[in-house]
Amino acid sequence: MAGAGGRSWRDLLAGRARKRKSAFRSGAELQEAALHLLDHHQNLNDLLLEVEDSVEPAGQGGIERQEVSFIVSVLQEQASRLGVPAAILAAKNAVTNIEQICQASASPSQVPLLSLDQRKRLSHLLRMVKDLLANNMFCRSLFCQEMWKMKDPPVMEAVWHLHRSDIVGLGELLESNPSTPAVVEWLCSSLCGLCERAEDSSGDVELSGQILSDFVTVFLQNGFQQTSELGRKLEFKKVPHICHAVLRRMLTWVLDAVGKEKQEDVPTLQAMRFWLNVFNVSVYKSAVHPDSLQQFFRHTLTEVLTYNPLLKVSDAIHMQKEWSFTRTCSLLTTLFRKLFVSFGAKELISQLQQVLETHEVNWQHVLSCVSTLAVCQAEAEQLFKDLLSHLLIKAFENYDMENMITAFLVARQAALEGPAVFMPYSEWFKASFGNAGGHHGSSKKALVFLFEFLSELVPFETAPYLKVHIMYPPFVPTKHRSLLLEYITLAKTRLADLKVAIEDMGLYEDLSSTDESVQPQGQALRDVEKALQIFENTRKIPTSVIEASIFRRPYYTSWFLPALLRPRVLPKTPDVRMAFIDSLKRADKIPSNLYSTYMQACHSMREKMLQDETEVEPSHSKEPVEQLKAELAELRMLSVDQAKYEEVPAQIAVISDRLTSVLGHGSDESETAALNSPIQVDISAPRLERCHQSVVDLLLTSFCQNLIAASYFHPPDRQGPCLSLFVKMICGHRNLLPALLGRLCQLIYHQGPSLDDAHILGLAAFVIHLSESRALIPEVEASFGISQLVPEKVFSVSEYWNCLLVCRTEESFAFCMRFCTAAASYLMCKFSSYSQEDLCALIPPSLVKKLQYLVPRLCLEARGIPCEEARTELIWSSLSCPSLNYKRASLCLWKQTRFQELLKEKAFQLSFREWLLLELEVYPEKDILSASERQDFHYWAIYQWYLPAPSASGGCDGDLEKACAIVINTILDYSQRSDLGSCGQSKMSVSPGILCKLQEMVLELGCRQKLLSGCLDAQRHFLFEVLRERLKDRKHGFALSEQLWRQQELLLHRRVLVGLPASTLLRTCQKGKKTVLDCEDFFHFVISELRNVCSRGYALSYDITAHFFRGLLNASLDCEEPAEGVNDVLTACQTKCPIVLFSAALWWPRLEPVLCSQWKRLFGAPLPEELERLREWQSSAVSFLSSGTAFPLSDPPWILAAFLHCTVQQQSPHRRERNALKRLGTDAEQLLVSLLFFSLMDLISAKIAPKEGVDFQTSLEWSLEILQCLEERDTSWPLLFHSAEEDARKYHVLRSASSDRHIRLLPVAFYSLTPCFHHELLTREQTFLYVALDLYIQLLQLFVEGKDLPQSDQVGNSSDPMDNGDPLEVISTARRFLLAAIPRCPAQSFGNIRLLLATCEELDPELGATLLHFSKPAAAMELEEEPILF
Repeated sequence: MAGAGGRSWRDLLAGRARKRKSAFRSGAELQEAALHLLDHHQNLNDLLLEVEDSVEPAGQGGIERQEVSFIVSVLQEQASRLGVPAAILAAKNAVTNIEQICQASASPSQVPLLSLDQRKRLSHLLRMVKDLLANNMFCRSLFCQEMWKMKDPPVMEAVWHLHRSDIVGLGELLESNPSTPAVVEWLCSSLCGLCERAEDSSGDVELSGQILSDFVTVFLQNGFQQTSELGRKLEFKKVPHICHAVLRRMLTWVLDAVGKEKQEDVPTLQAMRFWLNVFNVSVYKSAVHPDSLQQFFRHTLTEVLTYNPLLKVSDAIHMQKEWSFTRTCSLLTTLFRKLFVSFGAKELISQLQQVLETHEVNWQHVLSCVSTLAVCQAEAEQLFKDLLSHLLIKAFENYDMENMITAFLVARQAALEGPAVFMPYSEWFKASFGNAGGHHGSSKKALVFLFEFLSELVPFETAPYLKVHIMYPPFVPTKHRSLLLEYITLAKTRLADLKVAIEDMGLYEDLSSTDESVQPQGQALRDVEKALQIFENTRKIPTSVIEASIFRRPYYTSWFLPALLRPRVLPKTPDVRMAFIDSLKRADKIPSNLYSTYMQACHSMREKMLQDETEVEPSHSKEPVEQLKAELAELRMLSVDQAKYEEVPAQIAVISDRLTSVLGHGSDESETAALNSPIQVDISAPRLERCHQSVVDLLLTSFCQNLIAASYFHPPDRQGPCLSLFVKMICGHRNLLPALLGRLCQLIYHQGPSLDDAHILGLAAFVIHLSESRALIPEVEASFGISQLVPEKVFSVSEYWNCLLVCRTEESFAFCMRFCTAAASYLMCKFSSYSQEDLCALIPPSLVKKLQYLVPRLCLEARGIPCEEARTELIWSSLSCPSLNYKRASLCLWKQTRFQELLKEKAFQLSFREWLLLELEVYPEKDILSASERQDFHYWAIYQWYLPAPSASGGCDGDLEKACAIVINTILDYSQRSDLGSCGQSKMSVSPGILCKLQEMVLELGCRQKLLSGCLDAQRHFLFEVLRERLKDRKHGFALSEQLWRQQELLLHRRVLVGLPASTLLRTCQKGKKTVLDCEDFFHFVISELRNVCSRGYALSYDITAHFFRGLLNASLDCEEPAEGVNDVLTACQTKCPIVLFSAALWWPRLEPVLCSQWKRLFGAPLPEELERLREWQSSAVSFLSSGTAFPLSDPPWILAAFLHCTVQQQSPHRRERNALKRLGTDAEQLLVSLLFFSLMDLISAKIAPKEGVDFQTSLEWSLEILQCLEERDTSWPLLFHSAEEDARKYHVLRSASSDRHIRLLPVAFYSLTPCFHHELLTREQTFLYVALDLYIQLLQLFVEGKDLPQSDQVGNSSDPMDNGDPLEVISTARRFLLAAIPRCPAQSFGNIRLLLATCEELDPELGATLLHFSKPAAAMELEEEPILF
């Protein structure tokens, strides 16, 4: 009751007490007077409001107690007067007061919240009611009943205050309402109003959230009771039903808006999103039993999936593309994501499966749930595969169409989210039905069931799925092929109805894409790019293009060729497209008129300015890029807030959708396995499309910014799944991967040393996450910008980084150290909870191996054995500190226990061979180490680390010979490699430091073998054994690549031999009590291999020749008689390895002073006899040619011939040679024939190796002079060309000492001599026809097989066909000669040509017929007398 001026009862009392002394003599007298006054002027409702808040000024507690006591007295007095209990009177008056408070609102409509004044008045009332309850002066049950008798339902906030103040619980209040529908309606309308009010006023959001959570808590406690809770809640009979009804109505309120999101106003949608907060698990804390909460979420999920199941399966087939994650109503995806929080992926899939099997479902909601689950749950992919397998098994067990259609819809829906989430539909279809082991392969009935199902789908199918079924049909046994053909016919008919011709399908169409917007012209552009890739790799027209030009002519001519022949400014140097077009033109695959039109259009564009080129490129709207940037910025906000990590998968899906919009739909995204060709990257100059590069830069920048921002707040292991999902999403866009890997090549390989610490840290983490998603990345085909003897190397993405992280210069060493340290450190911090096995699966081995190479090389502290007690923990903040010294960070990582455990894994151990390959890459003049530091490092690595280490860890088991073999093999392998690092550098050059260490080891090994001389181990020459082993497994094939590889390999062998101490070419061994020199291994290697890389055909190069002779003299030091040892070896050369002596003859002017000086230094004695003989032969040859002295003949004649021939070649002009030849004695026939052989070898060398300085015309003239001299002496020389005859064995030593290629080209040399072939030769030499015919056949075979014949551009521009080496002209000359010679040959010449006749008739029928005609008399003669063969 308020007094004058609005003063309260307490104020009046207190005021009176202060103003004057009381007139009453006692308290009883005062109370009696007050009751008398109230009896005449009382207002009990106002009296109940006379309660202030609980914070009282000091000294007023007594007044408050008096007040409560006074009000209790008043209630009792009035209750007794009315004849009702005081508690009932208090309850009725409290309801009246609440009604007055609620009606005091100025709002015309019912609102769920009170005003500030109403809230204050209600607070006063509730305080008084609580005091009455404490004095048992308040009836709660009556209060609840009276509450529902009010004119208007109570305001929700008032009810909430009653509930929160423990005056009357919400459940008790709801139970007391006589009309359940009415209370449900009141609750729902109030809750909707509460949600709307919360979004209208920011100040009410917190209060609305509290009210909402408390109400829903009550709903869950009563609506989803557990067994343990039933006892204390049995008094509530209506409440569970009310709670269920309200929750269902509110869920319906939200679900009704799904699909109408664009039609609803923004406030309504915001109100619905506010209601969805009831599905936040954190709201309930411990107020709701966990089982009740799960039951509620499970019930809600079922309600959502089964809500309003009106859509038919046919609708789902047609519309499911619109229900992907990014296209689904955000209300629905938000609801699903909140529901998923309480369950694991396996539990959710199980729930989904149960609902599908037991309920009629809303397909839109089910498939949206599938998409959301696939996107937001990382482990969902395998679980979906298991579910699909289960559905297919049940479908084929019971021939159940429902399970079948469910499987297809789920598979298609999951595939819509991209390969980063689930396998493409085409791959799933092939995996399920593409082989005999599929579910349909068990019986004919199962096969019929499958095709009946597919046929029933056809009227509703979209084109992409029909294409998949046609291009990758189910496996069908031959006897049931008609079933498949019927279905294909039906599917093609449907495609025709859709105006999609199967003939217009692309050659390389991405059947995993469900985008129907790709038109034939767009697909044709993709086909052209794919065909160009294949052509660039193989230099052959792709088979698919050839087939299309024949069997798919409409698509080929209408779409493919116009896409290929788009006019452009042609480059000066023909590119791949020009070469491809030229190949098609030569194959008659481009009509002449179309080609002419194309060329004219290209010429007309040549005059345009460079800016016109951009018009050819597809324009990309800036709007999708701006949208992508906005979504990436939103992701960055989520990545730093742990409370929002659950929203990351959804945001990633949105970014993926925006990325698709930017890249366009004409992509190779999600290619099928059949078309999953390697990604081609040119390491030397990566080519990136301008639009793709900008997108890649945007994504990489976003990744780095997210990492740095997140690292500012949390270490990597607490940064959530954002970065992993982000990289996985990028990998799902397969058309972006070439640009991504190319850009990473630019940044790491080309620009690495110039990157700052933040960039390096970001790229290193990005590489780790790429390795995490490596299953989504095809192999990488890396080319190095230079022509190669072997195809481009194909790497996995983990191996690809090894190509980019090269350590050659001081700058690259520092960069690699920083990059690899950052990558490994990030891995250790990010996945610290992973097991050793899982950790090993994540990190690329090449990064760990690089660290094993770099850290000991640059840090002396790391060269010792790691201390077991060193358990340094990684601190991410220090690793990401820009000012950190990278060496200190690397040592911190190196000393970490877990990293050392990682190094013990076999896959991460850096072997000796791998260490050598890395060290050989270093440019010594630009090395980060000085020469002395590098020498110390080599010594430690080889002698202290790898030599004693066990082979299981990449070492040598203490075996020096094994270490030498590894070094030699590695040097050869490295030199054979053709990569960018060799550009501009000679691959023959070997790291001086490594070569020096090899020389040391070989010398040490030689000393050991001397001690073991005579033992079995000393009887083998390990060096030549290593070289032979490398060649053993390679075929002596005629393929050009094999020939070039072998030639390069042998040249490298020669270079290695020359780089080793000369004495290692020979061995010393004990023969009785005598030490002798053993050159058998060297001789065998020269005869079997090295002679085939002699450009002169009959002589080794100077370096290996000089090396052998120097080694011979050095090794003779171990002999008791050095001169005798040298003589024995050179004598053995005459029969076992004459090419060494031929080489000495060629190089003697340079060789003689070296050997004489060396012998004098070593022994100071006269030259050994055999060396002296070589010097005498050279001197005799010079004197014979210059002064006309007699030429002394001795055995063997071919060595004399070699010295004479080489001396002739060294003298110029050649005027006195013919006269000198005439001065040779009558017994010089073998000498002359040998001279002819050497001159022919030079003739061939002039054709195939013009850089050797041998002139073809000079060699030809010299050969003709020798031949003429032989003819004048009637010397038989044709047997020189025919090794099979017995008499020709004396020339075998010449042929065996020459390279195989020169011997194969003897037919060319032979027919170069035709001007000197006289008629007398045909009659005198009965074997001449056989030899000439045999050589002609060899010439034809060489031409037919495309082997060895020198081409015209190899020799010169002489007008003489024989001189310029035109193969066809050489053959024509030989053919004309034979056709003219055959009729002049005597009958005896035809006696032994029968073996050649069949081959000749096959290769040259006309010549064969001529031979057959003129050989008939000889055949008749054979019947009468024995033929005279020779």
